[in-house]
Amino acid sequence: MSAIPDFPAHPFDARGDDKPREECGIFGATGVPDAANFVALGLHALQHRGQEAGGIVSFAPGVGFSSVRRFGYVRDNFTSADVMKQLPGQIACGHVRYSTAGSKGAAIRDVQPLFAEFAMGGCAIAHNGNLTNAEALRAELIDRGSIFQSSSDTECIIHLMARSIQRSIPERMKDALRRVEGAFSVIAMTRTKLIGVRDARGVRPLMLGRLTNGGWCLASETCALDIIGAEFVREVQPGEMVICTADGIESSFPFEAKPKKFCVFEYVYFSRPDSVIGGHSVYETRRRIGVELAKENPVEADLVCPVPDSGTPAAIGFSQESGIPYAMGIIRNQYMGRTFIEPTAEIRNMGVRLKLNVNRALIKGKRVILVDDSVVRGTTSQKIKDMILDAGAAEVHFRIASPPTQWPCFYGVDTPDRENLLAAQMTVEQMRQHLGVNSLAFVSLDGMYRACGEKKRAAEPQFCDACFSGDYPVRPTDVIAAGRVKLKQDA
Repeated sequence: MSAIPDFPAHPFDARGDDKPREECGIFGATGVPDAANFVALGLHALQHRGQEAGGIVSFAPGVGFSSVRRFGYVRDNFTSADVMKQLPGQIACGHVRYSTAGSKGAAIRDVQPLFAEFAMGGCAIAHNGNLTNAEALRAELIDRGSIFQSSSDTECIIHLMARSIQRSIPERMKDALRRVEGAFSVIAMTRTKLIGVRDARGVRPLMLGRLTNGGWCLASETCALDIIGAEFVREVQPGEMVICTADGIESSFPFEAKPKKFCVFEYVYFSRPDSVIGGHSVYETRRRIGVELAKENPVEADLVCPVPDSGTPAAIGFSQESGIPYAMGIIRNQYMGRTFIEPTAEIRNMGVRLKLNVNRALIKGKRVILVDDSVVRGTTSQKIKDMILDAGAAEVHFRIASPPTQWPCFYGVDTPDRENLLAAQMTVEQMRQHLGVNSLAFVSLDGMYRACGEKKRAAEPQFCDACFSGDYPVRPTDVIAAGRVKLKQDA
């Protein structure tokens, strides 16, 4: 197999960023004065899940529903007293976004939560995930007279709710969500209810928390509960709808049961390491992946260095298992924001150096193992390797704390098309030559599953690992209809 040509530019190449894009983060709170303030704090803790835009909707008697939607970081948009005064009330929900469905780029109408008025009152909806039949649903709804205001797949849920004959918003949501395919964790709010729903496979996370004053909150991750001092009650179960009111929690399971398929990449990369998912510490799971990686792919070297920040727990585990010293060979600039400087051609050429710098005094003359969470296009890996060699390293060995990413995700992660995934076009040895490193190795699927508490990957795996295996638990209807992908089982 010959080397593939350079991959096309990615919208985030100016940042030297070659990682799968986070999906979205959602948070809701009810039964607490100034609920929007709690939502803003929760969204701040979930900022890693979406950095493009954010929004909050609240409700207060005598005022009605209020909303603020902005581009950029939570810290820049939802810390001003003047802004937060626009969001009164004891119930609110919010969303941080990176676009995974719909248009890429500036469109304020796509920023969630989306809001609609129904005969029985208003409803705001925030969605994490991706609907794999949204284009087919949109075409059907438009043909029946629906008028869409955004390019977001989430709007399909609102139009399906509008067409339901059910007499309450929760029942209309159930009707609508039975029609959609793909992955969804949804937080919705009415004047009196905070509603959380997960799809039947539980692809995306959703947590239920209890506020100190007795109110309730819903969040994508437990770290968002920690920031407001909320007690983690439990995870919303796959296929479950919970309704939080002043009277307590009402639970139901309105969808046909399916095999659980939680996204394993939440453990590998997306979730914050201080979160707990499925009863497992994300940090500890990543550390164990590093242990498995060292067992499967040993190499003689002087230092184990993480690629900050997502490679750090795995690098610690690799060091502990191998006995090779752990060192911070690469330092991350914590203050490098997305809008730090206009991305001119000269700045773009600096690439990853804007946010990562090599600890030269430590690296010079050393055989260095670099531990990273994944390789997508390989552009960032090449730049980091060049930086390490420029600093005088004797050897560079890459160890990757996930299996090769060979397939795109259709469930809420913005991965490239398959022809732009390095591992889909090259063998590991060809990738090593392409990256120009002394050695390259990935943790195996079985090793990743062992780190997640399983003996090995079962014939019917408990996680969605489609980006590694090509085994999609939900058939991506829209992309197949458009001829944009050929699935492994159809090859």
